[in-house]
Order: sequence, then C-alpha cells, then structure tokens
Amino acid sequence: MTVSIKSPTSTTGSIQLNGSDVLTIDSSGNVTAPNNLTVTGNITGDGSQLTGLPAGYTDADALTLFNASGSAPVYACRAWVNFNGTGTVAIRDSGNVSSITDNSTGNYTVNFTTYMPDENYAVMTSGSDTNSASSSNSSCFFIINRASSSVRIVSASNQTSSPNNFQEIHVAILR
Repeated sequence: MTVSIKSPTSTTGSIQLNGSDVLTIDSSGNVTAPNNLTVTGNITGDGSQLTGLPAGYTDADALTLFNASGSAPVYACRAWVNFNGTGTVAIRDSGNVSSITDNSTGNYTVNFTTYMPDENYAVMTSGSDTNSASSSNSSCFFIINRASSSVRIVSASNQTSSPNNFQEIHVAILR
C-alpha cells in the first residue's frame, strides 16, 4: 500500500492511495472524497458549509424528525445517565457520560466524556428509592457545582431533606 500527498500548487492537492485519489482539495479549501468517507477523530468548522443533506431539507423537517411542532428551536440532550446510587454506584446506561464519582452519601459527580462548551447548561434530575418501604419517599436534587467537564449533584429525601442514596437516579444535560 502506498499513500502519497500530491500538491501541484500551494492551494490545491490530493491524497492518494495506491495511485488513486481518495481526497482532493480545491483552491477554496473544499475537500472532496470520490467514495464514502469515514472519519475517526475530530472535524472542525462552523458548519456553515454543511453539505450532504437531502435537497430541499428544511428546519421543518428537523421538527418532524423530533416529533415537535411550532416555531420554537429544538435543542438536543448533550449528556444523560441512569445510575444506581446505592451500594457500589453503577451506571445502567448513559450517553456522553464517562463515569460517576460517589463523593459521599447522596453526593455524586457526573463526568462527561466530551466536555460542554461552558457551564451554562441546564441540569434535569429525577430519581426514586424503589426499595423503600414507603411509596412517599420521593427525591429532590441540588446542583452543587457545574463545570464544563462535570456536574455535581446531591440527592435528598423530600421527607428529611438530608442527603440520601437512591436506587434510581437520572441526570440529563441540555444546552
């Protein structure tokens, strides 16, 4: 296998594999791949030149995709986790959450795989103690600290307001 970079001018060029172009770069900096392109790692840019969407694709199509209506914008969940907060803390399932740190009774840090752009995100929490003898043992949560890399929360019983471990804890981050 031979990989080579051909640059006939300082502003254009191509990347070749065994003598065939796999990527070409024009004088405007546009990159073209003649076949499917798979990228592992980061792609940077502002998205203003995003291509590849079906012809005629509109914002209304995105609303339909998310089963939303109206003119308000749609924002995505940037991270979420469902974890067991009792005994050995364990993640049941998650998206963009690398781990949970058990700081003390009812006190947890949710660590993000990919950091948030800043600390101005919304934190949604819920939880319950499904092993409780009382069905009224509901939970309340306090946000202790937001960082771009994590959020620290405390779960407490509505009955006592004291930090408490719950079997079901759910956290979602919106930005």
